[in-house]
Amino acid sequence: MLAKEEITRMSHSERVETMELLWESFHKEGIDYPSPDWHGKVLAERSEIIDSGKANWLSVDELQARLISR
Repeated sequence: MLAKEEITRMSHSERVETMELLWESFHKEGIDYPSPDWHGKVLAERSEIIDSGKANWLSVDELQARLISR
């Protein structure tokens, strides 16, 4: 099992990959683990922004530049 300290030493991409592997393992084992309520709220808020025409879209190049500058 991973210790908390090991996780904090991982890069962001390693952490995301680890989460993806965990969710994939749930799926393969038939575990139906519901998303937390706040996920639905975030998706609803984002959908409202898109529907209102106020969404700001980034190209892949713009997104990569933004991530690199962090």
